[in-house]
Amino acid sequence: MSSIHILSDSIVCPSQRAPAGGNSRCELSLWDLALLSFHNIQYGHLFSFPAGAPTEAVVERVRSSLSIALSHFRPLAGRLVVEKHENGGGISVYIDCDDRGAAFRLAAADGVHVADVEARSKDVPAFVDDLFPCNGAVNYDGVSLHLLAVQLTMLEDGVFLSCSFNHVVGDGTAFWNFFNAWAEISRSPTSHLRLYSRPVLERWFPAGCRPPIRLPFAHEGQFIERYSAPPLRVKFFHFTAAAVARLKAEVNEEPGTNKISSFQALTACMWRCITRARGIPENETVHCGLAADDRRRFSPRLPEAYFGCCISALVASATAGELLARGMGWAAGMIHDAVAGHTDEAIREEAKKWMEAPIVYPPSFLERFCVFMGSSPREGGGSMDFEVSLSPEAMAILELDAELNRVVSSSSFMPPSGTHFSQDISPLAAGAVKTD
Repeated sequence: MSSIHILSDSIVCPSQRAPAGGNSRCELSLWDLALLSFHNIQYGHLFSFPAGAPTEAVVERVRSSLSIALSHFRPLAGRLVVEKHENGGGISVYIDCDDRGAAFRLAAADGVHVADVEARSKDVPAFVDDLFPCNGAVNYDGVSLHLLAVQLTMLEDGVFLSCSFNHVVGDGTAFWNFFNAWAEISRSPTSHLRLYSRPVLERWFPAGCRPPIRLPFAHEGQFIERYSAPPLRVKFFHFTAAAVARLKAEVNEEPGTNKISSFQALTACMWRCITRARGIPENETVHCGLAADDRRRFSPRLPEAYFGCCISALVASATAGELLARGMGWAAGMIHDAVAGHTDEAIREEAKKWMEAPIVYPPSFLERFCVFMGSSPREGGGSMDFEVSLSPEAMAILELDAELNRVVSSSSFMPPSGTHFSQDISPLAAGAVKTD
């Protein structure tokens, strides 16, 4: 199979520049700043085309609609700026929305077809990494790199559109708000965005967390951790809507409740199966972490269109022996309790503690025996795809796990077109969790 080669690199600027003389400084919240050492959000979108489709028109449509979208999402066309304070006063980091633009790369993958990327019944192919820009970059690199980088790779019978989205600029909800708005513009590039699609760009700060927030560091080396993952196998596991519904009913029946959600039930299943596949000693503590969107948990709620980071990590813990000896309903109940306890009061208390001792979380802050679930957009249909990253040895055991195979429909399943998946170098067990 031919290697992927770059055809061109360019910059796409907002179609309408910001008014002259306006304030281009976008302050960052504590949720933004805490992620400076993490990697960018990277999602890919695979589309099939009929033979002979006008690829030049596709490229132009993607570029022109991106330019319009950036006019509505100006932070993505800016850069991070580090402001150093004298006399040991630390640093402040903000976004300069200066309209410098987003990176746009056009590439070609000769000899690569849509079916090669789908990799049905196989691991995600190694060449998929080359379909993404900015591999290995951490969010802090936004001081010199583009906060949004797009790569459009032409396949033999389709295209792969990928985005590298700086996680300091926004979380997964913010990314999908942007991408869906961009898609809306692309379908009708001459129209304006509908009102519901407009982002809320003004950052929100709870009491006691007003900007600019100073970080207690003098230089990058004190808070940035650069990490390269060991060799991993990456697979997709597909669960039909019927299988998910059946599992949810079973998990709720065990403790005699109806409160456990489909996501919590399937997360409990994956937590148990991955723990078993890793062969973790019974007396070791294992954790299940979930990335929770705080927008709806604040009182009053923040708008869904809030464009920034507003997430927390929720954790359920048990010993490996206890997790595997008790039923799946017990594990799901622990996850449910962690979610239910994440209230407005709890979030504000966490924010208060962070402000008292600001920290930039290193990727290694996640425990060695942690399964972390993230990237779960709320879409319709009820089926779910789990992207799992594991060591080759653990993945081989997971594929044969009886509890998992009772629920899973297929591995490495990807719908034939218009789908998406993530690129994640985390050594932890969980990648993206998505519904279709």
